[in-house]
Amino acid sequence: MMLAHSTPSQPGESDDSFFLVDSHCHLDLAHFDEDRAAVLERARAAGVRRIVIPGIDVAQCRGALALAEATPEVYVAVGVHPNSSGDFAPATVDELRQLAAHPKVVAIGEIGLDYYWDKVTPEQQAVAFRVQLALAAELGLPVIIHNRDASDDVAAMLEAWVESADFRNSRLATRPFAGVLHAFGGDVALAERAYSWNFLLGIAGPVTFKNAQQMHELIPQLRADRLVIETDAPYLTPHPYRGKRNEPGHVALVAEKVAQLTGASVAETGRRTSALALAFFGLTE
Repeated sequence: MMLAHSTPSQPGESDDSFFLVDSHCHLDLAHFDEDRAAVLERARAAGVRRIVIPGIDVAQCRGALALAEATPEVYVAVGVHPNSSGDFAPATVDELRQLAAHPKVVAIGEIGLDYYWDKVTPEQQAVAFRVQLALAAELGLPVIIHNRDASDDVAAMLEAWVESADFRNSRLATRPFAGVLHAFGGDVALAERAYSWNFLLGIAGPVTFKNAQQMHELIPQLRADRLVIETDAPYLTPHPYRGKRNEPGHVALVAEKVAQLTGASVAETGRRTSALALAFFGLTE
């Protein structure tokens, strides 16, 4: 696969210093079972040096950690997705706390609210969200936030959290960033609120869609020092592969589009978004 980003200077030249971070990729899912090794090789060839797998439920987190143990560039966030939170219980918190002690765990997530699918009541989702935010403060780990059709409630809960004594007295309050709004699809007003919480914004494949005019107009208005890139693979596949399975190497296409929209070079965009992601997750180059 030939990508225009394959060099920070001239196409066709190699530069081992150029690398990308896929800050949100479900590489552990069954979609990759038949060719995961080849997917990883393509990601490495595209310059991807770090991949973070977000949590969906406790069992999936365990599987993701097994993959991370066998794959040096893979790290994990542990958490219960809002659409998996119907049976969230006190024991779930204990299991997540134990999993978070693993050296390859770098965040709590993905957690939040999802009012689109209507799989779990908003009340149940809110309980799981609050408890996991409290766990993140307790452990001093940043949060990966899922928000679908729930911006007002997500923002209200996050504001209450960052203003709470539990957060202000935690190690999380002194980290470079407290959280990231995954697959950001909000507006400038929501972005400004996120900055006030010391949050990053995750930009994913939809930014590459030809008909994503609203997103194309939004990106130049966002702070470049608060953007990270992601695939959400196997979902949110970018153009020109839309309709097919997404994979971590496609994060390069996101970097290219963000660079185009902001007027930066792909190399600069890659370096900046990677540095922010590494700082967020507490990782080294």
